[in-house]
This record gives sequence, C-alpha cells and structure tokens, in this order.
Amino acid sequence: MANPRIPYRLSGDRPALPAFNGKRIIVHLVVNVEHWVFGESMPRTIITPPHGRETTPDVPNFSWADYGMRAGMTRILSLFRDRGLPASTSINAGVIDAYAPAAEAMLKAGWEFIGHGVHQKAINHAGAEAELLELALTKIEAFTGSRPRGWLSPGLRESFDTPDLLKQLGVEYVCDWVVDDLPTWMETKHGPLIAMPYNLEVNDSIVYAIERHASGQMADRLERTLRLFERECATSPRVLAIGLHPHLIGVPHRFAELERMIDLLSASPDVAFATGSQIADWYLAAEPA
Repeated sequence: MANPRIPYRLSGDRPALPAFNGKRIIVHLVVNVEHWVFGESMPRTIITPPHGRETTPDVPNFSWADYGMRAGMTRILSLFRDRGLPASTSINAGVIDAYAPAAEAMLKAGWEFIGHGVHQKAINHAGAEAELLELALTKIEAFTGSRPRGWLSPGLRESFDTPDLLKQLGVEYVCDWVVDDLPTWMETKHGPLIAMPYNLEVNDSIVYAIERHASGQMADRLERTLRLFERECATSPRVLAIGLHPHLIGVPHRFAELERMIDLLSASPDVAFATGSQIADWYLAAEPA
C-alpha cells in the first residue's frame, strides 16, 4: 500500500454514512493547549533571534505562548461557554501543573481531553516513546478521572511505532493521519484504530504561524470549505475539524475572526458541533472495524 496504515480508497467510493443527530456536517473544535518549557528552545517562534543565533531563555517567544495561556485562553473559554459549544482540547499533560487554573477551567467546561504529549515537543525526537505516551495518558487520566480516548501528536509527528503503541495503551482514535473528511480505520499490530479527520488548512497554526497570512484568511478558508461541504454532504456527511491555539486565534486582532467563524457555522442548517469521542462513537456505530 502507498499508505502503510490505511488502505487506499476514493472518498467518493465509500458507503454513505448516516447523519449525526440529524445533521450532516460535524464540526470538531480542537483547542491545542501546550506547555512550552521555558529553559528549552521554543517549538515555534514569532521573533527571529538577533544575528540568527538562537538563545535560551527565549523570553519573547516564550511570552508569545504564555500570553495565549493567560489572555487567549480566557477569551476562548468565555466564547465557547456563552455559545454552549462542545470542544476538545488536545493538551500537553504538562499543562495540568504549569497552567493549573486553565486545566481546571477546561475540565469544568466539559471539554474532552485528548492526549498531546507531555510538553510541546515532537515525540519522535523525545526518546523513550512508550514511556512518554503512557505518562501523558496516565497524567490526564489522574486529573480528569477518565483515560483519554483520543490522541494528537505534537506537530502531528510520529515514529513508525506510534499507532501500535497508542492502540496498545487503550487509545481509540488518533488525529495525526489527515487523509479524508470522514473517519477511517487504520491498521496497528494490536487491532484497528480510528484515523480521525483533523485539518491542516483551516488551522490557525498553519495559516498564521507558518504561512503568516493576514488576519481574516482563516475565516475565508472556513467559509469556502463550509460551502463545498454543504453541497457534498447531500451524498455523505463531512467532518470539519478546526485547529485552534490560544496564542494565535486568541489575540485581540484575530479573536473577532473566531467569533465570525462560529457565527458562520452556527447559521448553517447542516452543522452540528461535537467532541472527538462523539464523532468516534457515531463512526463506530455506522462502520464497525
């Protein structure tokens, strides 16, 4: 197979799936909540270092993320609470200690906790991968009272063994394999695992931190995506995952854009909002492994 985990098929050849609670576009709001370790190189930067020489501590770039955890998180939590929206957080387990009030607020809000490593560092570079995955899942389980069903790797980076290890540790779906607009089954040594749709195009990290577009581009992409999905969902449902980061979409000059995106989605008669586990349960019932 070209893809070693997911057998190839044209999306149009898939059996039609049923509606989700009467709706045919399922929106998954995924807030990536990260712990950037102060004394280490920052996983991403907004300010390049003078003379091109990276230094630690990296105060401006650390502060960029830390601002998001203070001000950006407050805005996102308030917006989703006021609109009554379900959400998932792909959370570095280190957030539970480093940003305890934010972790408590997400738990109180009823957000689903998805495993996202311990700190914001690619797991294929961190060493002792099995131990790291277990630590992340166990720490979240101890905090929330339930083991995470889903996983999103930092930077979506995996080793060759990651899906096998995740399945062995009890994870039911993973968001790293962005291959379709619907969930699909992937193969592991320990049984089938759901590849959950995520989004590399309607994602504030891609749009603003990597491609560095002007504010407004993400909402434009979302509207274009939604209009196509509204046509296509007459044949089969679509999952529209939206990746959000507090230090990107939560800043003052972009936050109104998030509000506009929520308004746009809420106005569509085809849209339902759901957590990752709700989507996984719907898919499992419709297309068993």
